[in-house]
Amino acid sequence: MKDSIILNNRFLRSVVVLFLWLLIWQLCYMAVGEDLLLSSPSAVFFRILQLGRTVAFWQTIFWTLSRILFGFFLGVAFGFLTAFLAVKFSWLDAFLSLPMSLIKSTPVASFVILALVWINGRNLSIFIAFLMVLPIVWYNLRTGFRSVDPKLLEMATVFRVRRFDVFRKVTWPAALPYFTSAIKTGLGFAWKAGIAGEVIAIPAGAIGTQLYNAKIYLETTDLFAWTIVIIILSMMLEYLITRTINRLSGFSS
Repeated sequence: MKDSIILNNRFLRSVVVLFLWLLIWQLCYMAVGEDLLLSSPSAVFFRILQLGRTVAFWQTIFWTLSRILFGFFLGVAFGFLTAFLAVKFSWLDAFLSLPMSLIKSTPVASFVILALVWINGRNLSIFIAFLMVLPIVWYNLRTGFRSVDPKLLEMATVFRVRRFDVFRKVTWPAALPYFTSAIKTGLGFAWKAGIAGEVIAIPAGAIGTQLYNAKIYLETTDLFAWTIVIIILSMMLEYLITRTINRLSGFSS
């Protein structure tokens, strides 16, 4: 009963906050009084409904999601593997530290422009998402793997516990919080960087291309509509990934 009241209060608070921001948006629209500069919430809402009735809209979402998520999971896989090996081999840790630091420090725009020399614009978002996620997962998991209590590892060696069981019962539980943090942070970076890459590369059938076209042709309502679609998709992805990670915690039990 208490949990239900809390959930209801959170939902009600979220609705009120959303309504207040929509009201502020509407007031700003009325103050500006120019559709070219700022679209009204109602116009954007109905434009999203119009776009949602077209096959091209869903195809665009599918291709952008598939490319960015492929790059995201590729970055997670490589980050996991290289972090695990870097903890095992000090020479590999020293070898990878420099490129990971460079990738982490370099602006996304620089990678996009450089990558366009070698990579087709259609696949650019895959590469950019991969690069954004890789160092985040690598740094976090390397720290997580190093946080394992050495006494537990020594005890596992003494009792000849299988390596897989050691990883499952000792290493993974210690690294899981770091992995969770990396996934949540990396997903946001991959999504925003992937869209930004599409805006610059302008591949066919991409959300970033729709943003670029809306800007070029001064279609402010479309620009706001696609931006809201991006935000909604980002929130949905974060929710799904978080739920998946929470279930992964059962791997250590």
